[in-house]
Amino acid sequence: MQRNIFQRLLTGGIIPINDMGEAWDVVARAQKLSPALNAATTTDEMRERLSEIIGSPIDKSTTVFVPFFTNFGKHIKLGKNIFINHACTFLDLGGITIEDDVQIGPKVNLITENHPIDPTQRKNLDLKSIHIKRNVWIGAAATILPGVTVGENSIIAAGAVVNKNVPANTIVGGIPAKFIKKIEM
Repeated sequence: MQRNIFQRLLTGGIIPINDMGEAWDVVARAQKLSPALNAATTTDEMRERLSEIIGSPIDKSTTVFVPFFTNFGKHIKLGKNIFINHACTFLDLGGITIEDDVQIGPKVNLITENHPIDPTQRKNLDLKSIHIKRNVWIGAAATILPGVTVGENSIIAAGAVVNKNVPANTIVGGIPAKFIKKIEM
């Protein structure tokens, strides 16, 4: 059975740019709806506008401060009791899952998209999902790159660039992010 473009995006790997087809319609929709999201003046209005972009309701316990940026939206899954601070960017073609009780600082970037190294293939997409497990804290201006899972209770230091999985109960920081210490429970 042939998988549609949306299933292929979530499966990850190389997606030829010419295969994007109807996915571009979702990108255009997200871009059209984003100004209303970023003009929201209440938390409830923000939830309503972002729910429209991602295509599923956001729990009342979750708060997202605007501005908030996404290029697709439909592949963002948000749990409960999440806090996302100002000016975050979620590039979610490859899929972003954020579990319950996560705190995300301002200007954090979650990026599921990359491009091949080969210059003749560079316009194609190389997608890998991001999974942020329960009770993670991501510091200001950190960047999580494609394919990363951040384990439960972990902390990503401000400004870190995370290109590898982070074990549960761990603090990482730096560029690229490296182990700092274990969190004693």
